[in-house]
Amino acid sequence: MPPKKPPRKSAASAAPKTPSRRMRGFEPAAKLLQDRIRTVGETRGFAVSRLLTHWSEVVGADIAAQSRPVKIGYAKGGFGATLTLLVQGASAPMVQMQLPQIRDKVNACYGYNAISRVVLTQTAPTGFAEGQAQFTPAPKAVPVPPSPEIRAAAQATADGLHDPDLRTALETLAQNVLTRSARRAAHKKG
Repeated sequence: MPPKKPPRKSAASAAPKTPSRRMRGFEPAAKLLQDRIRTVGETRGFAVSRLLTHWSEVVGADIAAQSRPVKIGYAKGGFGATLTLLVQGASAPMVQMQLPQIRDKVNACYGYNAISRVVLTQTAPTGFAEGQAQFTPAPKAVPVPPSPEIRAAAQATADGLHDPDLRTALETLAQNVLTRSARRAAHKKG
């Protein structure tokens, strides 16, 4: 009897696995976080992480300002998932009226009718933990123009410079420094 031959190994299993190579230089942050976002999203049922990362693009800015996706639950048969949205209490009736449009937009993101129901869960305006349910960033403060006295002092600082770009930059710097000093002085008095 001839000796038994060991089973053949495929070329793919014989080759040692090499770690994926990283780009040289700077890499986009989205590429670095892509695997982690997908892992976290999959634990909450999100097969398409774009639904989480681009929520305002999927449903529109007005709905995204009032809600955010929390999880997707699948039925036992695997058909007809339920999307759970977190909304603030006062916004819930407005979002409730738009649930069919939200379902259609989310299904368009998936490319098929993955979501059959959308349910809402409510929370207090500040959330159960401080800052947890923040939907939109706070609006940026409108800069207050400097007073005429500060402008005059900034122009006096930049007088004598012949280069207009340098003069403008120095005036802006002087206005910022003088405005900050004036605010600190007023804060100490009050």
